[in-house]
Amino acid sequence: MKDIAVYRHPSTYAHEHGELEQYRASQKANLACKEAIEAAISENYRDNRLNTDAVKQVMAQFGQERVMYVLANTVQQKDWDGRISSDNKAWAKTVPVFENPDAWGTDRNCYFVVNSHPGLTDLFVTRARKELAEQAKEQRPSVHELLKKQPERNSPKVSANFKGQER
Repeated sequence: MKDIAVYRHPSTYAHEHGELEQYRASQKANLACKEAIEAAISENYRDNRLNTDAVKQVMAQFGQERVMYVLANTVQQKDWDGRISSDNKAWAKTVPVFENPDAWGTDRNCYFVVNSHPGLTDLFVTRARKELAEQAKEQRPSVHELLKKQPERNSPKVSANFKGQER
């Protein structure tokens, strides 16, 4: 499932551009990811704590992009729910999720909304965002390392008393 690209456009766009295969594969992967998130929350919530391995196991199976897409869709669909933090709601609004209406006007994105307890879903989203930030931090070299790698520049120094041409 990790190899299937996240298809962000609605079915009408996929149909018009001959990309229904990619759309359908992505929708199936989104649904499987949603189910994996629900299972991970169920299996890893003990003693009023959500084990950090829950997020890692789902990301390993589906990849960061799909997990974050499914979570953003979930938070956007549950924008009315006060048990989801305002930070997570603000983050979810930064992730583009297009409406995908079916013939009856129902948004197909509702099929891959995580249906675990909203408080636990919020914990999972927070942990996923933290995991993503930590991984990004690990991949970025520190400023100190970057400065060590910069080549020395042997440019001539200009004296403070230099009386050259003024511009």
